[in-house]
Amino acid sequence: MRHTQSPEAAIASDKAHPKDDEKWMKMALKAAQAAADQGEVPVGAIIIHDNNLIAAAGNRPIGLNDPTAHAEIRAIRIASQYYDNYRLPGSTLYVTLEPCIMCIGAIIHARIDRLVFGATDPKTGAVESLYQIGTDNRLNHLPDITSGVLEEECAALLKNFFSKKRKQR
Repeated sequence: MRHTQSPEAAIASDKAHPKDDEKWMKMALKAAQAAADQGEVPVGAIIIHDNNLIAAAGNRPIGLNDPTAHAEIRAIRIASQYYDNYRLPGSTLYVTLEPCIMCIGAIIHARIDRLVFGATDPKTGAVESLYQIGTDNRLNHLPDITSGVLEEECAALLKNFFSKKRKQR
């Protein structure tokens, strides 16, 4: 598990509950499995606030015909509706795969305090793999970032999904 903390996030980290990271990531994995069951790329995301589940979503770009229907975006939309506010300070977003450029942008704009993800994504990861947007100090808000939580389980779900897809061709 790797941890990156911006100076701004150092204050917010007191609100984080790292001891619960695996528990919450298991819930994100359930959302990812539900996406896989619908033929979507198995990525799941949940949003926690004050140790309560506020939103859960899986990928749905195919089923919704919406390229923005990534798990993170869908979870942010649900949480924003719940709070009647597009900003989500004090929240933690758990996602099974490192966010892409679009998703880390939404996480930053939503002012999410903490991002926890499982597997890295060397092809489109925009937090630490391909790009490092989540730690770019030129931005006005940066989440506290923890990566590698249940990394093997998160990566295995994706690997198995794509392996089955290749066999179906």
